[in-house]
Amino acid sequence: MDAAWIAPTLAAIAIVVDLAIRIGALIVVPINRRPQTATAWLLAIFLIPYVGFLLFLLIGSTKLPKSRRDKQLEISTFIIETTDGIEDVSRGDDWPEWLDSVVELNRTLGAMPLVGGSSATLFADYDETLVAMAAEIDTAERYVHAEFYIISFDETTRPFFDSLEAAVKRGVTVRVLLDHIASVRSPGYRATIRKLKSIGVLWQLMLPVQPWRGRYQRPDLRNHRKLLVVDGDVAFTGSQNIIDRSYNKRGNIRRGLHWKDLMVRFDGPVVAGINALFVTDWYSETDELLLRETQDEVEESPGNSVNAQVVPSGPGFDGENNLRLFNAMLYAAQERVVITSPYFVPDDSMLYAITTAAQRGLDVQLFVSEVADQPVVYHAQRSYYEVLLRAGVQIWLYPAPTVLHAKHFTIDNEVAVIGSSNMDMRSFTLNLEVSIMVHGEAFVDALRRVEDEYRVVSRMLTLEEWLERPFRSSVLDNLARLSSAVQ
Repeated sequence: MDAAWIAPTLAAIAIVVDLAIRIGALIVVPINRRPQTATAWLLAIFLIPYVGFLLFLLIGSTKLPKSRRDKQLEISTFIIETTDGIEDVSRGDDWPEWLDSVVELNRTLGAMPLVGGSSATLFADYDETLVAMAAEIDTAERYVHAEFYIISFDETTRPFFDSLEAAVKRGVTVRVLLDHIASVRSPGYRATIRKLKSIGVLWQLMLPVQPWRGRYQRPDLRNHRKLLVVDGDVAFTGSQNIIDRSYNKRGNIRRGLHWKDLMVRFDGPVVAGINALFVTDWYSETDELLLRETQDEVEESPGNSVNAQVVPSGPGFDGENNLRLFNAMLYAAQERVVITSPYFVPDDSMLYAITTAAQRGLDVQLFVSEVADQPVVYHAQRSYYEVLLRAGVQIWLYPAPTVLHAKHFTIDNEVAVIGSSNMDMRSFTLNLEVSIMVHGEAFVDALRRVEDEYRVVSRMLTLEEWLERPFRSSVLDNLARLSSAVQ
């Protein structure tokens, strides 16, 4: 080819490829996506076609690989078939009329049944929670199932690992799941893996991104669940990871940041549902199906009991289970809504549900941290404050240098949700999460006391104060908000 034609030919090819990308994007991107999400992707692709297209190929799908979705469907079907109906539920005078429909919603979306006869104890102190979990492992006779977003071997978590090792030596089967990307990004990852190997537990990485081993999915689809099950009798779940409360990161230590979490210990029938989640995730990673471990006979817990329902969510499900649950409860609330979330980036449906609740005259309160460890999420969260304040939502800022990492949600004086899920689009769409819906006045009262403790040390943000913030902060907040739509 004549050299004079090379440049025009390459230019023509580039134009054709550019047009093909744009036209293809208009056809493919809007399929089964929220309008705002599709718009954000189209904007990226049209402004920077090649980069935007490559990013879309890399992280554009919110679905797990088909093989994983098939496993999820298989075991979800088994769980639903073997846990048919509502068992041992206590329907007292405090039973809300709307609760039956929410229970049915959860069940339809793949949740376990609502069961009664369980007890629930809150743990709000970080170190005491680790001690309590280690102590429970020390009582294990058959098995220990530990599944956490981050597991790290350090001086704070050493007693937890010591208890796992002692359990193995007693002949207890110990299985451990830890999220690959989250753990590998944490200081001490290699030491943690060496420790797990040395103490003899059975361990697996969750959602590993290892294309050289044929294991790959969208790299920011993560397993964010946090749970511990001992012998099918006792379970812990909530917001806390197995790591020092500074997360051992230099930046956090330099700033004095430390995490405040909330975990709950369950006894009774609901433990089987929590264990079923571990069984599901273990099967996804190992192809080993521990069906017998979902069928343990669990006695009702003595004393004050609650009704509880395990609600799993994540990219393995067709619907956004946690988002649908939260919205249903917001619209059902009659008196009071209190939300605690470290990362609060709602989609439009949740934003409307929360502001509508406030405009209906309900007492709506939101607890968030004054400081954060993730700048983009932090600024995106702040971009919602004005509309919330104008609607009448009270925003409480938990003081620095503590990162309030607890995740719970109370409705009136009757129902609460606690678990691993944030109130953000990542937890709604990209993360595997566990939420426990609890009906029981005593449990809600206990959570109210925790909220009261937050309120004592927090300060309430006013609309006047917020409108006086620097212009540069407003710009950063709204720019960060744009990124939240690219799911």
